[in-house]
Amino acid sequence: MPKPSPRVVISALGITQILAWGSSFYLPAVLAQPIAADTGWSLGWVVGGLSVGLLAAGLVAPKVGRTIDAKGGRPVLMASSILLAAGLATIALAHSLPVYMFAWLLVGVGMGSGLYDAGFATLGRLYGKDARRAITTLTLWGGFASTVCWPLSAWLVEHFGWRGACAAYAAIHVLVSLPLHAFVLPNIGSLAADGRSSGAKPGIPSPPPLTGTRRIRAFALLATILTLGAVTASMIGVHLLTFLQARGLGLAAAVALGALVGPSQVGARIVEMAFGRHYHPIWTMAASVTLVAGGILLLLVGVPIPAFALALYGAGNGIGSIAKGTLPLSLFGPDGYASLMGKLAMPSLLAQALSPSLGAILIEGSGPGAALGLLAALTCLNITLVGLLWVTARRS
Repeated sequence: MPKPSPRVVISALGITQILAWGSSFYLPAVLAQPIAADTGWSLGWVVGGLSVGLLAAGLVAPKVGRTIDAKGGRPVLMASSILLAAGLATIALAHSLPVYMFAWLLVGVGMGSGLYDAGFATLGRLYGKDARRAITTLTLWGGFASTVCWPLSAWLVEHFGWRGACAAYAAIHVLVSLPLHAFVLPNIGSLAADGRSSGAKPGIPSPPPLTGTRRIRAFALLATILTLGAVTASMIGVHLLTFLQARGLGLAAAVALGALVGPSQVGARIVEMAFGRHYHPIWTMAASVTLVAGGILLLLVGVPIPAFALALYGAGNGIGSIAKGTLPLSLFGPDGYASLMGKLAMPSLLAQALSPSLGAILIEGSGPGAALGLLAALTCLNITLVGLLWVTARRS
């Protein structure tokens, strides 16, 4: 069979990323209330299923990375489609809370082997040092997950109930995602990570990978930066409306302002895709943490135009997803990239699982202002850590 072009591969992965994100991470936003109302389970337990899933995703992430390094992303992503389908089918059939939580364990393993980290690792394994543009394009696809799947989920719930919605997503993974992973993604033998072009335009020359103590120090700094970023994104994603309403905004106004985050993410990713090849990915990371910190600080001090603060935050969060995939590739090289991504993903996913609950405890005990102040401190710390990473990675 002819080798699929990078554009075809990325488009296939983009479709499956939208479906994977929309039927896992973004699923409780629409289905949590109907599930709680129908079963009588508390909303906290229903939403807690996602935390269980994220914990499972974090625990399997290192193994996923090693497998992609050894066998390529195709079998791993195929397995993710099967696991997500099995987990969603089990949710649809769940009539007890333990079965529901077990289903989220299956979904979580599917998330760990099928979301961005696995997708980035797959592209790095296929295209090596030329994977930057492919990774950037994939995040552009993924940015539409909630835009596509929230209305789809709402329509499915309205016409088939929440169980029917989960069953429909399970079928979609079997009938759409699994064939795309099986028949479009190339084997590692057909496209090796040997530095051949992925179709990207030429950009700045790649510096040699870090070695020795500088590599260890850079890895520790990057893992901390990504983990703090995950804490911030997770808490903002869950509690943003609470923060905005604490400023006196009504629910409708808070929802309207919160909707600005998504377009800001996509817009910033488009800018990065257009100009990113002209500079090192560490500047993308620096811009990301600075924009996020600026947005959080403006929310904390009560800027008169909160839409500006949310646009800054959304832009920073959007390009942060790109930096998460491209900066490790630039710092550490394509060799062992998938395993490295798995190691970096583990603490971020665990933090993402625990942060919303910790944020709720802090908001309940000290108020929304204290929680927002903590996030502001963490984001400012991240700016410092990126500076230290730049010093560590700078060539002599």
